[in-house]
Amino acid sequence: MSTAFIQTAPHEEESAVIDYCGEIYPIGDDQVFTIGREADLCIDDNPYLHRRLLQISCHDGLWWLDNIGTRIAVTVADASGAMQARVGPGARIPLVFESAVVVFAAGPTTYDFSIAVRGTTFQNHVVPEAGPGEATVGEAHFTPSQYLLILALCEPWLTQAGSGATDIPRNSEAAARLGWPITRFNRKLDNVADKLDRIGVPGMRGKPGSLATHRRVRLVEYAVAARLVTGNDLYLLDEEHQRNATADAAGKEAP
Repeated sequence: MSTAFIQTAPHEEESAVIDYCGEIYPIGDDQVFTIGREADLCIDDNPYLHRRLLQISCHDGLWWLDNIGTRIAVTVADASGAMQARVGPGARIPLVFESAVVVFAAGPTTYDFSIAVRGTTFQNHVVPEAGPGEATVGEAHFTPSQYLLILALCEPWLTQAGSGATDIPRNSEAAARLGWPITRFNRKLDNVADKLDRIGVPGMRGKPGSLATHRRVRLVEYAVAARLVTGNDLYLLDEEHQRNATADAAGKEAP
């Protein structure tokens, strides 16, 4: 099924509420609320984080999220992860969903918070699948081993959900978690990045002089916002590690 949006009448009493690490921050419709290292909501003292990265305010009956930073892009997704948008420095986006998650990375750390908005002008509406001969755009299908790779990179976020900040494991750490040689991990990471690049996920193609960290961070950021992985599957990591440990003991690599 795909999702479209239909306009509804605005709520009489517009307000927004941010939930970060279980702490609630209500925002009045006449308030300009900032988020960053030194802001109304102080996310962290991470030196990679802007003093003021985001600004949330209400104008003309709509709530807006402005990226007032200069280097960090953020991802805004609806609660299901079915719809998401990338908001670069200097850009802004209307918050048209009743509930949304905002995800971004500063250095090796990923942050997320949720925002609920009353008075939204749109609501989800289910649209039937396209008929024969019409292609579906924006879907990526992963093999079991590719899913495990994404799961390993997202494990800290899944196990610390609600903490607001999580450190992304290095390639060597995620490979060790799975019991894979680093060469196998890097090869499969390339395959995952290629698939995401083909459906239009930015940041999956390395540029001259760019750090490998950037692609890994962007992958986790996208996976978190799109709900590609779930904490219910974390047991698969233990199973994979045990399977490979057993294979190593027998003197052969697991497939």
